[in-house]
Amino acid sequence: MKTIGLLGGMSWESTLSYYKAINEGVRARLGGLHSAKICLYSVNFDEIERLQHAGDWLETANILSQAARSVEKGGADFLMICTNTMHKVFHEIEAKISIPILHIADATAQALTRDGVTTVGLLGTRFTMEQDFYKGRLSEKFGIKVLTPSPEEQIVVHEVIYKELCLGTVNPDSKARYLEIIENLRARGAQAVILGCTEIALLVKQSDTTVPLYDTAEIHAKQGVETAIS
Repeated sequence: MKTIGLLGGMSWESTLSYYKAINEGVRARLGGLHSAKICLYSVNFDEIERLQHAGDWLETANILSQAARSVEKGGADFLMICTNTMHKVFHEIEAKISIPILHIADATAQALTRDGVTTVGLLGTRFTMEQDFYKGRLSEKFGIKVLTPSPEEQIVVHEVIYKELCLGTVNPDSKARYLEIIENLRARGAQAVILGCTEIALLVKQSDTTVPLYDTAEIHAKQGVETAIS
């Protein structure tokens, strides 16, 4: 079994989901007392969040690259960045290590393609919804059309992530608003919606809507399991 490197803490609530999903996946595949071999580096999210909102992506890349090197030195065979937004600095991190990185957007796009989804809605942080590092990869590399919420809806989605979900707060009113936004994306032509922030699955479940939801943390974790035991 390969050792999985996890770059987590952004936030730790979603990293907990990764750890659980990966270990459950290994046990399901191998049985018995099998669990995943994991090397985890969990950063201080307060530091990262301040840099994100200040627009200092270079410094976030420096911090995460140092963390990635530590994971590599710890024996990881490949790396997973346990957050959608920080894939913005994927290439900067990739350049600093010699082990491969499993890109969360690639894993998600592969799942969408298998299911025949060609137009998808995207929920995530404002950075993920507005900027091209994520949705551009889906469209350019996989030919998937990406729809994002209106500017006003994006503010709601973003603030709920940082002010509630990253603090472990699940608010029923926020859940109702998210479900409205998901329905609006479907009305505009989305065949499915990507939960493009690893915390969103803490708030919205597939049982809450008939719109197919793609939980990026779950999909990414499954890819990690397959890579580790292949």
